[in-house]
Amino acid sequence: MLSIIIPTLNEAGEIAATLRSLQILRARGHEVIVVDGGSADATLGVARPWSDHIVRTGKGRARQMNAGAAIARHSMLLFLHADTHLPESADRLILERCSDAADQCWGRFDIRLSGSARTLRVVAFMMNWRSRLSGIATGDQAIFVSRSLFDAAGGFPEIALMEDLALSKRLKRLARPRCLRERVESSSRRWEKNGAMRTILLMWRLRLAYRCGASPHLLAKIYAGQQHR
Repeated sequence: MLSIIIPTLNEAGEIAATLRSLQILRARGHEVIVVDGGSADATLGVARPWSDHIVRTGKGRARQMNAGAAIARHSMLLFLHADTHLPESADRLILERCSDAADQCWGRFDIRLSGSARTLRVVAFMMNWRSRLSGIATGDQAIFVSRSLFDAAGGFPEIALMEDLALSKRLKRLARPRCLRERVESSSRRWEKNGAMRTILLMWRLRLAYRCGASPHLLAKIYAGQQHR
């Protein structure tokens, strides 16, 4: 069974659709945990009827996801962004791919972006190709991991940015990722707001700086500044 953990911060406009899409999984016995980092909008009120647990923590996606994992009841954890929708058969796909090593399994889905622009299809293709080649998953791709492997990796490093890449590196040392070709659909709002090419260049810049040892706190400030322009 799956524990689906969703970190939120001011996601009232997106979370309802995401949670509605998960009700078929809840009906099959999987649980949905929403972990809020201090929303100032109606996120919690919107999420409460559609979730099994609501948790409040301090701000920080890594901290929020670790808090959700700490109360999860099931042996397979799935970390889902508030603006990302799973395929209806996500539970079957994960459990089948992990059937040979259920307690030592992790992976992610391929991704598509919600917008219709051809540029967005190219962006998604490149994200999937890079992830398959490197074995590194991003949070947009709905990372799933067995609880025992997650604990062995020490959970998400509680850093301000790049927590998904950091966890992937830890998990890669313990087991090979299962890269599912079935796709989650993630909102293209970030790409459409700031421009696809500008967003690509920003993310390349941040990842390169991270690999060269730049502080995640500094990178988070740069990222936030670019998003609010």
